[in-house]
Amino acid sequence: MLYPQRFTQFTREHADTVAALLCGLLLFLGWFALHLGWFGLALLLLPAAYVIGGYESAREGLTTLFKEKELDVDLLMIVAAIGAASLGLWRREYHLIIDGAILILIFAISGALEGYAMQRTERSIRSLMSLTPDTARVLLQGKEEEIPITQLKVGDEIVVKPGELIPTDGIIVSGYSTLNQAAITGESLPVEKTVGEEVFAGTLNGYGALQIKVHKPAQSSLIQRVIRLVEQAKTQAPPSQEFIDRFEKVYAKVIVVAGILLATLPPFLWGWDWETTIYRALTFLVVASPCALMAAIMPTLLSGIANGARQGILFKNGAQLEKIGKVRAIAFDKTGTLTTGQVQVFQVISASEYTQTDVLKAAASVESYSEHPIGKAIVQAAGDLDWIGAVQVQAIPGQGIVGIAQEQQVIVGNAVFLQQYVTNLPKELREIAQSLEQEGKTVVWVAKNPTPLFERGGEVMGVIAIADEVRSQAAATITRLKKLGVEQIVMLTGDNQETAHSVAKAVGIDRVYAQLLPEDKLDVIRRLQQQYQTVAMVGDGINDAPALAQASVGIAMGVSGSDVALETADIVLMADRLEKIAVAMHLGRRSQAIVKQNIFVALGFIMLLLVGNFLGNINLPIGVIGHEGSTVLVTLSGLRLLK
Repeated sequence: MLYPQRFTQFTREHADTVAALLCGLLLFLGWFALHLGWFGLALLLLPAAYVIGGYESAREGLTTLFKEKELDVDLLMIVAAIGAASLGLWRREYHLIIDGAILILIFAISGALEGYAMQRTERSIRSLMSLTPDTARVLLQGKEEEIPITQLKVGDEIVVKPGELIPTDGIIVSGYSTLNQAAITGESLPVEKTVGEEVFAGTLNGYGALQIKVHKPAQSSLIQRVIRLVEQAKTQAPPSQEFIDRFEKVYAKVIVVAGILLATLPPFLWGWDWETTIYRALTFLVVASPCALMAAIMPTLLSGIANGARQGILFKNGAQLEKIGKVRAIAFDKTGTLTTGQVQVFQVISASEYTQTDVLKAAASVESYSEHPIGKAIVQAAGDLDWIGAVQVQAIPGQGIVGIAQEQQVIVGNAVFLQQYVTNLPKELREIAQSLEQEGKTVVWVAKNPTPLFERGGEVMGVIAIADEVRSQAAATITRLKKLGVEQIVMLTGDNQETAHSVAKAVGIDRVYAQLLPEDKLDVIRRLQQQYQTVAMVGDGINDAPALAQASVGIAMGVSGSDVALETADIVLMADRLEKIAVAMHLGRRSQAIVKQNIFVALGFIMLLLVGNFLGNINLPIGVIGHEGSTVLVTLSGLRLLK
């Protein structure tokens, strides 16, 4: 039973190829039978080749004719093939039946190649699904069971472990953790969440395990969106292909009219015999049909989509692959796009009697027991220093942490928390801290108390400024985009001017728009489009969605990006790697170059074959091989983008 199942699956997955192979086999056997003089057998085999190889084209052509009242290339090819066969039977020149079968065979091969390009695209994009979880861990009768997100119901309780993505919106019923919500709110720092608070799908859980109650129906998962996008990529034609499709409908009518005239007028005008006239008219139908022109664009764009998918770049359709190669200006969101949303120590300011090293060592001694992202950043910054871990460490969620190090109480936290342990906060440090907070930094105060028994006997050692980390590849990406000829690169952010300019300087962006609301970002994109026409926007959050929608090409961060941003964007960077933007632009430009080459080759072949037909220098087989050969050639040319 296993082998029939495998055979059935193979034929279903490779139906076009199987049809082409059977058509070719029957064509060869029919030709061989004719060669041996077995005309009866040949007249059984060759019609079977016509039916098997031409069924799909005939079905599509007739569907277009009856439903849309339009002629297309598929139907013209079938008419030409049947006409050749009829002429062969009429004149008893059976090689003409072979000619028609060759036409159908090469047309079938061309269709199979294009089908493989589309299947390769789908397989490549589906392979990305492993990057994103599509299941949730549900508590059923006290036991954890992993089920698809689509099966979640309101009232279900799910478990999210440290480092995992929240699978759906819900309310925390047990646990405490920090969540990276940059994709949803634009906040660069993780937010502490505890019982009773709402969490959002797509946010990244920090160090604590959470038990979450589903309070609304689960929406489509990322994997389901990707599958839907694959279907869109297969069915939505880019502008260039839409133009070719419109051209084909008009051109097909012209061919039919011209074919009828060629089949009727020459005997009266030039004295041709009817056999020659009809034969030339059929050859004209073959060589004038724009098969190669139709295959010049979509295989190329689909191959480009597949290539991008393998590299973590999801193009939602071929139109975006076309546009990304024409981009003249790019706007970047800051938080979660140019920055990672992962915090690091930005600056250490010590009180007069202490050094920066003293401050970092003291803070690290207690924060080494913390799983909070800020604590981890402090410990990482103090990694090369010689410090001793504290004892009796106690963390107060949302406020700070205390412990005993070298027989002294060490206090780390916000200003309000510290005032419980120290008599006063130095004025100079308060002013510095206020300035840093205005720049968008998070300020952590550090103090020590030589007499732990007296709560307010401590003194301030200094402050540590925590900032969002700039992506390591951001500066190189900006440099690469400039080398590619992007005329204008800007940064858009809701943060204040100081923070914005600090990040912009670090990555090499000269033009900054700060303190923007979502509608302000939209206005900036519109102004850029007036000046540069084709503008790309790169973002990750809900507040970027209007600008992503307005931009000629919207690019979203796939891992940290919000659902709204992913749905709105035209291109998704599945692994959040900024350097892939330059790869996408290169793919877009290369695809345009190949499309132009293919169109030139297709039109060149049509012109040569038309001239050859009118001069009487080619017969139907040569016309079939030349024209359909050019179709295969441009299809294979388009598949170059798979490399």
